[in-house]
Amino acid sequence: MSTRTERDTMGEFEVPQNALYGASTARAAQNFPISDTGIGREMIRALGLVKHAAARVNNDLGLLDSHLSDAISAAANEVADGTLDAHFPVDVFQTGSGTSSNMNANEVIANRANLMLGSTIGSKTPIHPNDHVNMGQSSNDVFPTALHVAALMSIHVALLPALVVLREALHSRSKEFDDVVKVGRTHLQDATPIRLGQEFSAYVSQIDHGITHLKTAADGLRELPLGGTAIGTGINTHPEFGSRAAAILSKLTGIEFVEASNHFEAQSARDAAVRASGALKSLAVSLIKIANDIRWLASGPNAGLGELTILAVQPGSSIMPGKVNPVIAESLIQAAAQVIGNDAAITVGGMYGQLQLNAMQPLIARNLLEQIKLLANASQVFAKRLVSDLQANRDRIIQLLNGSAAVATALAPHIGYERTAMIVKRAISEGRTVHEIASEEEVLSEEELARVLDPRKQTEPN
Repeated sequence: MSTRTERDTMGEFEVPQNALYGASTARAAQNFPISDTGIGREMIRALGLVKHAAARVNNDLGLLDSHLSDAISAAANEVADGTLDAHFPVDVFQTGSGTSSNMNANEVIANRANLMLGSTIGSKTPIHPNDHVNMGQSSNDVFPTALHVAALMSIHVALLPALVVLREALHSRSKEFDDVVKVGRTHLQDATPIRLGQEFSAYVSQIDHGITHLKTAADGLRELPLGGTAIGTGINTHPEFGSRAAAILSKLTGIEFVEASNHFEAQSARDAAVRASGALKSLAVSLIKIANDIRWLASGPNAGLGELTILAVQPGSSIMPGKVNPVIAESLIQAAAQVIGNDAAITVGGMYGQLQLNAMQPLIARNLLEQIKLLANASQVFAKRLVSDLQANRDRIIQLLNGSAAVATALAPHIGYERTAMIVKRAISEGRTVHEIASEEEVLSEEELARVLDPRKQTEPN
């Protein structure tokens, strides 16, 4: 591979001939052969947006000539739209401040802008990666700003719409199944009757609460560290830089961002990301409950509960012909489990805000963005390929309901707990219904028994 020699503050270094990045990025690419995974499309896009906003603000403040700021903004837009992703080779597990990726963006944008202005790659003229592209900024405020922008954009563009799709699919099943009375279950044992629609209404409520919790927790991501530079004092930047950049980023993304209310907190802690991750973890727990319930209710089809039928989407076994498994539910459960694991890493990352800087920001960004992506994609697939086609096995549900002694609970207020328990025991041991035993014992009139033991009425006692 042909190379060119570039010089930085540490001396000369070989860079791939056609790479838009420079010596700083090349050193980082050599230093961190860790995961073979970069910072990802979302973070690269966010860095492009931040650099675009910074160039415009510096021009508006009279600190950067228009022909330079226009070229920087144009090159930054190419970074944002993904055109230059091949020039971002730095591994996500790098310096804890994200300096390597910030410099990667600075060098790529500077070289691309210089080409636009008729100069050459590596010339650093007329646009310098530090002096012009990084003007008024530090990696310490740029990278966490990009993290917040990337995460909040992903939540609003991908995750929240996916959750709405899932919520509506569950709500549709809740309405469709509202007339289906079935056995309730606690401790995986028979409990008093419940309507299948009521069971699904709980899932709808879980998603509603998850959406509300996520929106509230994610609001902290609206505060941007940009303007604090190295440690929060704002050294080497204009006092209006942060607020002006936040306003431009709001227009670019359609999401309201504001300058951090306290730059020292914004530089040294990643509490907002930890809170957002906690909401994502909570959502993952809800999704696991929903998916696992449906697996249980659809278990069988002959030797399990069999109350629901899941649409077959692929063969389930390489050895058992005809077997079909709840693969979509299992995919969601695995994705949600990974989200919970990511939260643990983010929690540890959040603890590394020592003194004036958090030194685990690339890890936090990687895990937070993966959480959002996994939940968005898995929720969408679960809604469209499983929930929307769920069917209730009404005959099986009636069979199980008729064979359950749990309906006897409604007798207790009329004949007492202990006498009701004796009826339940007889019904189970003799393989007969509660109604038969209660009628034989003459505990109530036939008319009263029919009313009290009506399963539908037991689902709406008030």
